[in-house]
Amino acid sequence: MTKLHDLYAQQGQSPWVDDLRRDWLADGTLDRLLDKGVRGVTSNPSIFQKAMAGGSFYDDQFARLMADGCSAPRAYWAMVKTDIADALDALRPLYDESDGSDGFVSLELAPDLARDTSASIDAARRFHTDLARPNLLVKIPGTAEGVLAVREMIAEGASINVTLIFGIPRYAEVMEAYLSGLEELAASDTGAASLSRVHSVASFFISRVDTEVDRRLEAIGSPEALALRGRAALAQAKLAYRLFRENFSGPRWEALEAKGARLQRPLWASTSTKNPDFPPTLYVDSLIGPDTVDTMPSATLEAFEEQGTVAATVEEGLDEAEAVFDDLQSVGIDMDDVGRVLEEEGVAAFSKAYDEAVATLQEKAAEADAH
Repeated sequence: MTKLHDLYAQQGQSPWVDDLRRDWLADGTLDRLLDKGVRGVTSNPSIFQKAMAGGSFYDDQFARLMADGCSAPRAYWAMVKTDIADALDALRPLYDESDGSDGFVSLELAPDLARDTSASIDAARRFHTDLARPNLLVKIPGTAEGVLAVREMIAEGASINVTLIFGIPRYAEVMEAYLSGLEELAASDTGAASLSRVHSVASFFISRVDTEVDRRLEAIGSPEALALRGRAALAQAKLAYRLFRENFSGPRWEALEAKGARLQRPLWASTSTKNPDFPPTLYVDSLIGPDTVDTMPSATLEAFEEQGTVAATVEEGLDEAEAVFDDLQSVGIDMDDVGRVLEEEGVAAFSKAYDEAVATLQEKAAEADAH
């Protein structure tokens, strides 16, 4: 047994890997990760940009797509969906064995849809239709427009990973979208029979919060401000988990649960440390608890296996977390503004990665034409 197995067996947390490459599917790397205790896969445009830019694993399929007259963007999505379909098939046994608790693969919408509710809904429907597997989670960003799309997709019975959540106010809106979407689904013609087939996670980003808050604290420069560095992200995540427990308890949730509804689990994303002064497993060790997911890049998975600690921690230090938030406010940090800035930066970063991936494919096509 590994520590990743222990995370799930002892603490009820599902470790997922935040990476996917075609060579992993061909050389058995993904299967080995599953054997070590990984229980799901997340992907995003940055991951696919790196995968397609490095090596030759996509060349054969890309050449066929170009020969068929595909544009570079269409080729990108065709190759992405091939990888996702293969990963979904690899994880399907885990999905079945766990009764739909894990075994998921997440595929993100095109970044340019982040501010378009209607187009997001249409794209999410197409992904679920094209891939047609119960363990697919379509990733919709937690923008104001995305939250509206999430509610509609849940009401239609689709499974969704709500991504790019950076603050508690938005997280509250995401949970409300899930609950109200389930209520609409329960009242529809398909009724309660569909509730148990709806899965969702809410991806709450961690390390980027400290990066942004610490930059602001250093700009303030007072001893009180500097003493708060490295504390905002974990404090916010712990308060978010408390809010999760509050929202998924009581009469409203119990009525849905009685009809087969499943929890929308918090998923801790961006859990690799960006500050070299922090321990590499800081954001993993400190946020362990039941009914959560932690998606980690490969290096963080390895670091946790080597030096991580399996213990219930996410509900520890809630009073301290509240005090940290009070102290941040007192020195001039506006956490709502931090969330807004990080949301914009997150959408922009994925848009940049997508554009770079398409540009790489266009360059390869031009090189092939030249020869």
